[in-house]
Amino acid sequence: MKDTSKPALHGWLVLDKPRGMGSTQAVGKVKRLLRESGYAKTKVGHGGTLDPLAEGVLPIALGEATKLAGRMLDSDKIYDFTIAFGEETDTLDSEGEVIARSDRFPPLAAIAGMLDHFTGEIEQLPPAYSAILVDGKRAYDLARAGEEVKLQPRRVTIHSLGFAGGAGRSGEGRMLGSSFQNQGGRPDPFSATAPLKVAEAVTLTAHVSKGTYIRSLARDIALALGSRGHVTYLRRTKAGPFREQQAISLDFAGESDKGPRLDDLILPLEAGLDDISALSLDRTSAQAVRQGRVLSGMPQLPGLYLAKLGDVPVALVEIEGGTAKVVRGFNLPDVAE
Repeated sequence: MKDTSKPALHGWLVLDKPRGMGSTQAVGKVKRLLRESGYAKTKVGHGGTLDPLAEGVLPIALGEATKLAGRMLDSDKIYDFTIAFGEETDTLDSEGEVIARSDRFPPLAAIAGMLDHFTGEIEQLPPAYSAILVDGKRAYDLARAGEEVKLQPRRVTIHSLGFAGGAGRSGEGRMLGSSFQNQGGRPDPFSATAPLKVAEAVTLTAHVSKGTYIRSLARDIALALGSRGHVTYLRRTKAGPFREQQAISLDFAGESDKGPRLDDLILPLEAGLDDISALSLDRTSAQAVRQGRVLSGMPQLPGLYLAKLGDVPVALVEIEGGTAKVVRGFNLPDVAE
């Protein structure tokens, strides 16, 4: 019999999700890891779906942090992604069937000049292969069944869009034609003395709002450049406040005998609320908030606050007109009783 004497965990496990694993699979693996490590039954959820072909930052919410998963879904994200020009697929990634081809490969200078046109608020048509509900069914289920999927365009915001850096993922991508080397030894496609170069593929970085589909963005950039394209590489490097430097692999988290304990890898619940000011409560006020009562005579500016008793989160509260109302309460140990 498994020892379940360890208390349930509350907080965030930031995973570096590998390619080929679905977000739901990742949640299942974390549940099994918790169970095998002897922790009490813990509610587990994720803070933003990543396609199986995508990799990178996947925040996993544990215990009371699952109450914040919705906020994480609404947060901005940052992605590195590679567009391969010349072919568009039905899924808009390398998993799908080719539905259109083009023999045009855009010049690098044209790519650079086009990026500003996709920065700011734009209208975007989601992919047919997406999790959007259409008459109660997932769009990807309808598409896989061969049914026509009609989706409505949506407004999204591209906060920034540019060539990606990073070793091995140069924004210049794969080039056709002769190359001009700058002093650093890398191709300089914008040099006045360099011959015209075109790209078979390019890797970009995009900081986007919720609801943005990178596959659609890649399709639309390729079309605007007079070509066709699809995503061959997609990595999320930031989700809300969580960055890839904080992310760990599931294999590492599971090696309890070879590395840190699982509870040492968990970030606190408030790590997902780095943009919210803290509100300190005394024991009496904490008890009132825990019971859902309104606090009056609050001198703080209007807005959302994380109410805490000492170091323990009690609730998210909204202050307006000098009163604080509970938005979301947390049932964590050591809160005033």
